[in-house]
Amino acid sequence: MPRRKQPVPATQKKDIPTNRPISLKILGEYLDLSPATISLVLNNAPGVRSIPQETRDRVLVAAKKFDYRPSFYARSLRRNQSFSIGVLVPELSDGYSTLVMSGIEEVLIEEGYFYLAASHRRKSDLIEEYPRMLMDRSVEGFIAIDTALQHSLPLPVVAVANHRRIEGVTNISLDHRRAAELTLRHLHQLGHRHIAFMRGQTFSSDSDERWRSLVAAAKELGIEIHPELTIHLQLNVSSPELGYPVVQQLLHQKRPFTALVCYNDFAAIGAMRAFREHHIRVPEDVSVVGFDDIQGAAFHNPSLTTIRQPLVSMGQTAARLLLQRIRGLKEYPEQIAIFPELVIRESTIPPNPRRLPRNS
Repeated sequence: MPRRKQPVPATQKKDIPTNRPISLKILGEYLDLSPATISLVLNNAPGVRSIPQETRDRVLVAAKKFDYRPSFYARSLRRNQSFSIGVLVPELSDGYSTLVMSGIEEVLIEEGYFYLAASHRRKSDLIEEYPRMLMDRSVEGFIAIDTALQHSLPLPVVAVANHRRIEGVTNISLDHRRAAELTLRHLHQLGHRHIAFMRGQTFSSDSDERWRSLVAAAKELGIEIHPELTIHLQLNVSSPELGYPVVQQLLHQKRPFTALVCYNDFAAIGAMRAFREHHIRVPEDVSVVGFDDIQGAAFHNPSLTTIRQPLVSMGQTAARLLLQRIRGLKEYPEQIAIFPELVIRESTIPPNPRRLPRNS
């Protein structure tokens, strides 16, 4: 009677030939596992916890050994999904966008999504063209950061710092009225009445809403806004250079004031540099308030009193909501209000009497 051929243990099987592409089926034969089991492990899919850890480890070791990766395109075709979203942003390097994108990344990594970022530099033609280019790359939705969208898009959209109501777009924005009240009430309680104000650039999404809120809060507190103490940002930069030249111009007018409310933290840091060059001390001569609470605000000298936007949290909220909409959420909010926080640091103190107008 002929002897039966004994099966070769999986650990003794010959290596897979490396001169041809490795398929899921070939990898399954090598490991003596079903392709479905291998797919669950490599995609970290729901149900993978039911597979013994030893088996999962074998799959991962073999996949690394033969440089096997799940076919992204096959998965996309099978599920009719690309597992990617588009992010529209004015500039990738500015502090505001960096923190928002940090929150977006955190959620997308957890959910197994990838993103494609397009920096449009606030050019209207690029804001119009980039969504089409990203849709050509099969993104499933968009997150727009401080981007002036003009119309709806054929995919789900969540916008951070957008104030225009557009069909199909969920706006996540700060409660600017509350931010203005926190800023001016703080200065008012310190005793400041002669306050200079900095308006944002016309192309910034928050400019008009933030200014309207400051005007309303000033009226409630009886603080007069003087045109000669109101400066308007012009530069399209994300650095302290933003606030430096306009404060130089303000100081050349020689109008007395005891505090400056800045449009954002970058502008505030540039303003403090301009004050220093004119031998004006912060906060001993002039108090300064910023906006955003970027990462460097607490480490500037003096540390900056500012309005904190929870930017990372705003990015997380945007990503979670967009994925919910992609996955079929039928009813979604048009607007989500985020509440600010006043962070009091070293750049604000009671006014210096020597800086007050003579008739005060």
